[in-house]
Amino acid sequence: MELQSVSAEIDMLRGVYAAFNRREIETVLKSMHDNVDWPNGMEGGRVLGKAAVRDYWTRQFEVLDPQVEPQNFRAESDGRIAVDVHQVVHDNNGKLLVDHMVQHVYEFRDSLIQSMEIRP
Repeated sequence: MELQSVSAEIDMLRGVYAAFNRREIETVLKSMHDNVDWPNGMEGGRVLGKAAVRDYWTRQFEVLDPQVEPQNFRAESDGRIAVDVHQVVHDNNGKLLVDHMVQHVYEFRDSLIQSMEIRP
């Protein structure tokens, strides 16, 4: 993978995390392929396509207040980008549910997010 491509993808991901934390769903969706493959961390399984991701996040934000802060980015040998993420999740009453590190791994196609995987 070219260094310039990786740099552009990392810059995109920084913006995606910031927009997600501001709950700007449509901004984040613009960075995704129409048929994006996304993990459903709240209910399990995966969601396919931008409409399904929008629906998932809409449900999620009704009951949870997640904040995700990228700490480190690195290119993997297969071309994906791995991001170490500090994830803090509260319920809508302010009760802390999760405060831990996870890893998000992104696959890109045509400079857009094609899929994301969550690793513990």
